[in-house]
Amino acid sequence: MASLALGLGYPLCNGVLTHRWFPMPHENNFQHSTYSKLDPGARVDYRSFQPGAAPDSPAWGQAMAGIGQHMVKSRVKGILFLNGHPFMDLFGVARLDEVGGLKRGYSRGISGLESLLALLRPATNGICLRDDSLQPPIANDAPTHKKLDVLAQEVGNFSSAYVRKFEHALTQGSGQSIPCGRYVWSSMNHHVGRVEAAIHLLLYLQEWSSGLALTKEDRLLIVGHGHAGQVLALLSNILTRGESEGRGRVFEILAKYWQACPSVDRSVEQLERLYRFIMDQSVLNGSTVDVVTLGTPVRYGWDTEGVGHLLHFVNHRVIRADGKRWLAKMELPQIAWEMPYQTGGDYVQQLAVAGTDALPDSPEAVQANVDFREIFEPYDGFERWLECTRRTTRCANDGQCLLVEYGVQAEESPRQHLFGHSCYTQSRAMLFLATEIAQAFYSPVG
Repeated sequence: MASLALGLGYPLCNGVLTHRWFPMPHENNFQHSTYSKLDPGARVDYRSFQPGAAPDSPAWGQAMAGIGQHMVKSRVKGILFLNGHPFMDLFGVARLDEVGGLKRGYSRGISGLESLLALLRPATNGICLRDDSLQPPIANDAPTHKKLDVLAQEVGNFSSAYVRKFEHALTQGSGQSIPCGRYVWSSMNHHVGRVEAAIHLLLYLQEWSSGLALTKEDRLLIVGHGHAGQVLALLSNILTRGESEGRGRVFEILAKYWQACPSVDRSVEQLERLYRFIMDQSVLNGSTVDVVTLGTPVRYGWDTEGVGHLLHFVNHRVIRADGKRWLAKMELPQIAWEMPYQTGGDYVQQLAVAGTDALPDSPEAVQANVDFREIFEPYDGFERWLECTRRTTRCANDGQCLLVEYGVQAEESPRQHLFGHSCYTQSRAMLFLATEIAQAFYSPVG
């Protein structure tokens, strides 16, 4: 640990870093997003979901191939689809219960809160089953991919069949290729788990892209579903080309945790090498990483010096009566009966905000989580969570935001619709997703 602190040039400290309470488009330094009710203006667009031509039809194939041509011209050398376990504590209610909730009477006098928390808890919301074959942490390997595809199919999951279809459709008959891959993150949905996931993802990207002959003129595209977007937000802060006093501190906290909990698949030396690559700006041979998030709750701030293009898709249905269509609705007790019908769109994106999380599984992870919380999250505690949800913020502080009315899914089971959170990863939405990404990031699609 001492060698890492010396090598990075950042001494360990016990003080809490000062939080800045406004959007930071550059040098974000791991600051949390703000929750603003102001109109995002030009940063937000509105869409109604249109599936377009039927998947695998000639018209669909032609449209996807046209998108692929524009991506090739824009020097996109690879696309990675990123998701976690869709049948986990999606709302992060374990942390809410730890810091209060019904156990300490915070719901007293707040009508409808008991019903809302019942819809958030894994044991009572109908999403998780005790006999599910996979439980976090999950690995990013072929056997896990296969199990996840059987378990979830296309419910919050980029299946292997989906990824193969996407890759084939982009370049069919062109003689060119844009390799597409999938990455399943551990789904340890707390600060230390997401920091580890960001590091492991970066190491994976280094290896995955090694055969792509990347240059500084090339681009990689990463599409992350749900909480995977938090991993990407952290990655943007890690990769920033600007100054970052927090980056060294984050690496030190993680190194201390890894030293306390040794494992064959991680080492402090590995962190030191990766940190040098980052500081030398030689990660991924200097290529640009473009990012798309799908239904990611507003939490960690983004550093736009660490990524290229940035676009957020949110399943959003306008049900407010005040004309502020860029905001979600958070009114108790109504929200409790709206959620099962997906009346307002994606309720995971709306409710899994600051203050929510899973709980670390060891004393060492708990301590690392506390250390990270001091840097990342000024909003903590049950009442602060309720305050954040009532801000009803849909759009992240940075990047473009697409508020899309995907419509109500016919499935009645929360395990199928995930309270409006499962619509993004389905094959019927593939052409829509690809078209919007190409129009926002790359050459216009005719």
